[in-house]
Amino acid sequence: MLQKIQVKGFKSLRDFELDLGQVNVFIGANGSGKSNILEAIGVLSAAASGRVDDESLIRRGVRPGLPSLYKSSFKKDRTPPHISLSAQSAAATFAVSLLNPLKDPKPAWEFKTEYLGTNTDVIVSRGVRHKEEYDPSLGLAALKAVDLDRGNPCGSLLRTLANYGIYSPYTTMLRGVEPDPQTREPVGLSGGRLATALQELQGLAAENENIEIALDDILGCLDWVEQIDTSTGASELLSSSVPRSRRIIRFTDRFMVQDRNKLTAFDASEGALYVLFSAALALLPSAPAFLAIDNLDQALNPRLVKELSRLMCEWVTRQERQQVIFTAHNPAVIDGLDLEDDRIRLFAVDRD
Repeated sequence: MLQKIQVKGFKSLRDFELDLGQVNVFIGANGSGKSNILEAIGVLSAAASGRVDDESLIRRGVRPGLPSLYKSSFKKDRTPPHISLSAQSAAATFAVSLLNPLKDPKPAWEFKTEYLGTNTDVIVSRGVRHKEEYDPSLGLAALKAVDLDRGNPCGSLLRTLANYGIYSPYTTMLRGVEPDPQTREPVGLSGGRLATALQELQGLAAENENIEIALDDILGCLDWVEQIDTSTGASELLSSSVPRSRRIIRFTDRFMVQDRNKLTAFDASEGALYVLFSAALALLPSAPAFLAIDNLDQALNPRLVKELSRLMCEWVTRQERQQVIFTAHNPAVIDGLDLEDDRIRLFAVDRD
């Protein structure tokens, strides 16, 4: 797992250091810079994969923009020529400084410096004096990592970073009526493929007691839902004019009469879909080992916000394989966090 992230010169993060837990919650007002933290890690993720350009950034959920919009531009401060980013695990460090000129921007950012190593072993140490030796738009660490053993901490750190994504669900994609532009496992960055992810969760519940308990927890926090399942029989429940994916989610409403108590994701509360989306990311083995969810609290009332933040902490800390960041605006999130557990960390984000 990652222990520390450092950022210099990226958007609102002039000189920023973050000590990570297993569950990390950023809370703050709109425009305070929460998403900038997630995107800085997204840029570092692209660098870990060997190339930083619009395609690799969009793939990770980072908003594309001109170089002038990526670089810090505080009043009375000189705009830095490059952006510096680093990540540390218990045994390895990956650090880069990236350059994309304001006046003559290139399709891909250049690696000005790059370092990958442990306390005792340097895998990559690339400085300005090596500029002519390698293509500056290609990361050297990603190439060297191919030759590292599976258990090497440097290779593990790069893989963890490279698979990072910023998930920001949209209701139409959660409902399955609009395709997700960034499809990934187990769900797309905007919530696509949710019905298939739920089917996978329910299939694993028969073998995994923790997932079985988690599915019961979901029903417990959605008080109107008696049962959730998936089906391919959309024509029985959806108008033919409604776009849909092949597999749909069905909710059984406990307050409705038996013959008319089935709802699809198209008709059901969007809050229920956000809970299922979060559960898929926290519980399915195919989810990234390191990920972020932007605006976890959107579309949720305060009671459900509190319950979902509590469940996310339980689901993630119950296992050792995953590390999660999520942002929120609603202070009710705090009531769901066990802040006496050092694995769960709360950060108040503000601009100054």
